Amino acid sequence: MTAQFEDRISRLVNGGIALAGGLKGVEKEALRVRPDGLLADTPHPRLLGSALTNRFITTDFSEALLEFVTPAFSTTWETLGFLCDIHRFTHERLDNELLWPASMPCRIPDEPDIPLARYGTSNIGRMKTIYRRGLGYRYGRSMQTIAGIHFNYSVPEAFWPAWQEEEEQRGELDAFRSAGYLGLVRNFRRIGWLVLYLFGASPALCRSFAANAGTDMPRFDGHTLYEPFGTSLRMSDLGYNNRTQAKINISLNSLEEYVGDLSAAIRTPEPAFERIGVKVDGEYRQLSANRLQIENEYYSPARPKRTAFSGERPTAALLRGGIEYVEIRSLDINPFDPAGISQNAMRFMEALLLYCLLENSPPLDDAGWDESAENHLRTARHGRDASLQLLSDGREQALADWGKEIVEGVAMVAELIDGATKSRDYTQAVEAQLAKLADAGRTPSARLLAELEATQGSFFEFAMQTARGHHDYFGSLAPGDPERQAELEEEARNSVKRQREIEASDRLSFDEYLQSYFAGT
Repeated sequence: MTAQFEDRISRLVNGGIALAGGLKGVEKEALRVRPDGLLADTPHPRLLGSALTNRFITTDFSEALLEFVTPAFSTTWETLGFLCDIHRFTHERLDNELLWPASMPCRIPDEPDIPLARYGTSNIGRMKTIYRRGLGYRYGRSMQTIAGIHFNYSVPEAFWPAWQEEEEQRGELDAFRSAGYLGLVRNFRRIGWLVLYLFGASPALCRSFAANAGTDMPRFDGHTLYEPFGTSLRMSDLGYNNRTQAKINISLNSLEEYVGDLSAAIRTPEPAFERIGVKVDGEYRQLSANRLQIENEYYSPARPKRTAFSGERPTAALLRGGIEYVEIRSLDINPFDPAGISQNAMRFMEALLLYCLLENSPPLDDAGWDESAENHLRTARHGRDASLQLLSDGREQALADWGKEIVEGVAMVAELIDGATKSRDYTQAVEAQLAKLADAGRTPSARLLAELEATQGSFFEFAMQTARGHHDYFGSLAPGDPERQAELEEEARNSVKRQREIEASDRLSFDEYLQSYFAGT
């Protein structure tokens, strides 16, 4: 940690500026699988409502890839409670199917047989499906079946005006807030490898995925490939950290540069994607042949976000009101937690993001981008190797030493949060992560490989047994809050009505709708 960080912590304490109470939400993906463990080929369950309009239960790339979305709450127990309620509600309506409990997928079919998510006949519904078809053509459908957890976080709103005054900064509050969030995101890019080490839970994968991905990884057994010191193959070059987007450099140094670079990527033709074609024999293969079809195609471990109005593009929302929250996308699903994430993980992430906000965050240059990408890849593939060195300003540093230095700063933030709530919840969450740095065997990735070694089973068998256990767990829970149950049921019913209303209200042809969308009108 820097002297500037320590000074800021001191001024927060002396100024009585609170860090507790930031809003936390979770988006959790999960594949639906058949009882035999194969990817489900059934439509989105009718009792879950419309995937297009349900606020809490939707789909991602595939019709079989569910996505659970919680509202944002000020406490981790409320967020986790809502996530568990969605799980219970869904398990009751799966009709003999299971939820795959890991980030790396189940036994998946050949590429053409992986079903795309379907959202109905409306223009927006068709656009969502065509976007996904484009992802399949561009990167392969197999990669899109990888699941993860997104952690959404916003600093307490009362923090910003108090901190602006403390920092003696003039100008618009929205601009100050956006600059603060971008500093946070830049620092997360620099040290996000730590999240892969602490929470990565995908050191192994099913051979069926590797057959589509093409890899020469070591074999654990006849059905499982693995990295002996791997932490998160999901976030490696096998997964989302693929090299296809390597030439797209989106600046995080100012909001204007960020929006400008994203907008340019959406307008810039890409020869490889032009060869795919856009509309072939009357059917759209992708929304465009440009570097990005839409903003969300750009994969980043952390995204600055603002809630958009209906039909509003993400970049337009950012320009309208500035950054509202950050979305962290590098958390694996933890198969040892029935909901895929724990309160301890959320508490640590909250404290880590505040550490990133308060620590010095100079602009990221090309060398900084390259270092962060290399550290990310090294940790994903070899993070538990005790001899692993990472790059810091051109110098090599042991992962464990650098990690402890960061977590010591995070612990200071945790103490401030606990001080406001008169508890040790955040401090204990940080202590649990320090224990992982002292002993890599405590990490989820090490625990998963140890489980495979102990049972002499495959990754597939481990995941199937875990999936059945999670199904039984949620089925055995005592009845939850009847108001929450009613809320989920009402949302499922009303979402179907909303989809029908959207479909009935369309007045433009799809070609006209698409032209209007990209024109920003």
